[in-house]
Amino acid sequence: MARLSLLAWGLPLSLLLVGCSDDETEPGGPVPVRIESGDYAVRVSADAVDLLRRDDVLLSFPADAFVLGRVDEIDDATNYDPYPLVTGAPTATEPPGLSWQPAEKIRPTARDATSVTVTLTHSGGRTSTLSLSVDGDGRFGARFVPSAEGDAIAYLRLRPRVDGSEGFYGLGEVFDDVNHRGKVRAMQLEATGELESTNNEAHVPIPLLVGTRGWGLFVENPYPAAFDVAQGDAEHAEITFGTGAASGEGLSFHLLAAEHPLDVTRRYYDATGYPRLPARWALGPWVWRDENDDQAQVENDLAQIRALDLATSAYWIDRPYATAVNTFDFNPTQFPDAQAMIDKMHALGFRTALWHTPYLDEKDPATQALRDEATQKGYYPPERGLLLNKWGPPIDFTNPDAVAWWKSLVKKYIDMGVEGFKLDYGEDIVPGVFGARNVWKFSDGSDERTMHSQFQKLYHSTYSELLGDEQNFLLCRGGTYGDQTHVSVIWPGDLDASFAKHGETVDTGTDKYNAVGGLPASVVAGLSLGPSGYPFYGSDTGGYRHSPPDKELFTRWFEQTALSSVMQIGTSSNDVAWEATAENGFDDEMLGWYRKYVRLHLRLFPYEWTLAKRIAEDGRPIQRALGLAYPELGIHPNDVYLFGDDLLVAPVVERGVTSREVPLPPGTWVDYWTGVAHEGPGTLTVDAPLDTLPLFLRAGGIVPMLRPTIDTLAPTTDTANVDSFATTPGLLWVRIAPGAASSFALYDGTELTQAADSSEISLGTKGGAEFSLGTVFEVIGLGTKPASVTVDGQPLSEAADLDAAAEGYSYTDETGGTLWVKLGPGERAVTVTR
Repeated sequence: MARLSLLAWGLPLSLLLVGCSDDETEPGGPVPVRIESGDYAVRVSADAVDLLRRDDVLLSFPADAFVLGRVDEIDDATNYDPYPLVTGAPTATEPPGLSWQPAEKIRPTARDATSVTVTLTHSGGRTSTLSLSVDGDGRFGARFVPSAEGDAIAYLRLRPRVDGSEGFYGLGEVFDDVNHRGKVRAMQLEATGELESTNNEAHVPIPLLVGTRGWGLFVENPYPAAFDVAQGDAEHAEITFGTGAASGEGLSFHLLAAEHPLDVTRRYYDATGYPRLPARWALGPWVWRDENDDQAQVENDLAQIRALDLATSAYWIDRPYATAVNTFDFNPTQFPDAQAMIDKMHALGFRTALWHTPYLDEKDPATQALRDEATQKGYYPPERGLLLNKWGPPIDFTNPDAVAWWKSLVKKYIDMGVEGFKLDYGEDIVPGVFGARNVWKFSDGSDERTMHSQFQKLYHSTYSELLGDEQNFLLCRGGTYGDQTHVSVIWPGDLDASFAKHGETVDTGTDKYNAVGGLPASVVAGLSLGPSGYPFYGSDTGGYRHSPPDKELFTRWFEQTALSSVMQIGTSSNDVAWEATAENGFDDEMLGWYRKYVRLHLRLFPYEWTLAKRIAEDGRPIQRALGLAYPELGIHPNDVYLFGDDLLVAPVVERGVTSREVPLPPGTWVDYWTGVAHEGPGTLTVDAPLDTLPLFLRAGGIVPMLRPTIDTLAPTTDTANVDSFATTPGLLWVRIAPGAASSFALYDGTELTQAADSSEISLGTKGGAEFSLGTVFEVIGLGTKPASVTVDGQPLSEAADLDAAAEGYSYTDETGGTLWVKLGPGERAVTVTR
């Protein structure tokens, strides 16, 4: 796809921009025009508009990539959602006179050092304008606008040429495949009827397509859309927006380029805003029940978690807990002293959250006064379409007075000590069905054609503005582009409590349905959200539909969520790990495994929070699909991913499986549990008994962790019984697989280094603002006991009881030979002689 430009022949940019008249030509058309941002450029020629990294064409828009969808006339009653048309759905209704008019000619008409304006001539003689500009490092803005005269335009389409073999990521939350190649993705909920849920499960559609060659195409438009990702043609993506009467406003899009595809999301954040980080304590395990019986049950859960030594930082209460949805109280019969319950949570080192929605229950007299006030003051949308909930119309968050009123009500809970909310529903505003509009009107003049996307942002921002940044937990089902500045965590809604894949037909003997998907779908969802702008994801560990999970499913699920960005645990049948029933089959053996994995997740906090804080610098997802992290492998597995740079995770997502194949990236990867080293690239078959998550540490990898006794990240007043990071960060534990020289800089400024060769291992530590009390290095896979250990040039003594020693080292044969080195505070250097 690469083309020669005059810049490649050494001519200066100034000659190309101002030294040539519009009619100067070279073979094939006008002289190419090029605008640059560092190593990246957009080049406009008579043949195409190309996105370049140096002189390598990443993405190409030939003239016919800019397409107008003409109709006889724009009908205000018509829903111009293009998804049914693109997929050929039986319900699709083609507007009268629909024809597609691709451009045939490209001609630059105005230009300077940072922008180019292009006139496109389409079949039939109609013209449109393409404006291009440098917006930042590796980021170019574009706007495709049809001319005002002529036929009615209902659709705007981009049809860029892509590499025939590359993979595609982004596009928001999906459940079937991390690689979008060969798929058509809707940018809105669609009533397809193909799944048990009756919709396409597009709760977080993001119009950002990322190619594994290092480019991104983000279309900044809220109208209904469909992305055909090389389905009909392996070398083209086809992106269609149903802009209807708003077509004259054009289509704004961004061309993004980076050295590595993992870095494309940073360019997207530069355009839309960087993600809101959850509170630090939100990265510890969360527990909830779908329906709490009462206050006594909640308080018993809290006591059991601590008594059974189950590391947990927070607990949320799902519905029902209020007198009705939403009365902004606690039902006094069910929760006679809610404030005392919340105070007890805090005392035991738990943070508190509540389930919430944007409705007032119109079937319950308890909300009558609030509903009357909302009606009298115009806090509901002036015109309402179909409702997709059981309680009533949503609050009109386009009305500033309604927002202020709702905030004042939510604040009642915050004043009691509630620090987070699970924001459910709010997805009633869909564009339409069977070609007709689902008409909504809002106080700001908007309607469902844009608010199907934008309502979520307004809903979520109402809550996020009440909670301090990095001091909250907003767990949201839906989202849209730019909403990552409000939402801290996405959860995937109601997945199946099963091993079913998305769309798989399940026949239980008494029931048959097409599954939304269970554990395999959850893994895909988390990996698809990361490069789409939502780095924090937590599924319902155990699943929701068709609960309860059995012992095997629950175990495999908590193993996987222990190595995900957010670990939240709960099911629709109210299962908790310490309550065995005849249906779930839980037992003490499983509870032991559960204890191990929830603590592992909590202990990984320093590693994960460092990755979280780095997002502001590099934009990289925390969970990284293997095919996106290593595109050179040419594979895109749905069940293997990187957790940060150094941990490779290969969860078991099939029933009855006790071994699995793991594709290894280049380099040496050390089994986290056995210390055995394996060389990549290649495919490895590993044992995976039910109690084991296949997990590997990169040789040279450094994983900072909390102490093995940690119980919570949240503050506690019961310091004698609850070991909290908020009480003291304690010693920093650091797991290392020795290898080529590497370093890790923690979020607090702590610096860690390691380097290894055949004769010795060097370790270094320098405490930061929080981890200033000392370090315990845990070096795995050594094979044999070292000959000596020195610290700052002085011999270090072997300690019989390392826990009791101020400093020292110990060695065991566990994990392929493990050396522990315990050091006091300060900048320290360790030499281990093999």
